[in-house]
Amino acid sequence: MTEFKRKKGENFESFLRKFNKKLRSSKKLNEARDRKTLSPKSNKRKQKEYALTSMKLRKKNEYLKKIGKIDENSRRSKGRR
Repeated sequence: MTEFKRKKGENFESFLRKFNKKLRSSKKLNEARDRKTLSPKSNKRKQKEYALTSMKLRKKNEYLKKIGKIDENSRRSKGRR
């Protein structure tokens, strides 16, 4: 980690300008932003489990539609009411 210290008698504006310039040149800020938005890839086991559960739910909903418990034309929105 790079340390930034203000020199004696240096005004804040010039210190801030130097700080921003060094921060841009070190590319630490870009790396931090990339790490923040990077999401880890899900492993194969998790993908298979998700696929199996969604298949089970789909089959259950199809069955409930066939026996008339769920109206065929209505669709629930996710989290919106």
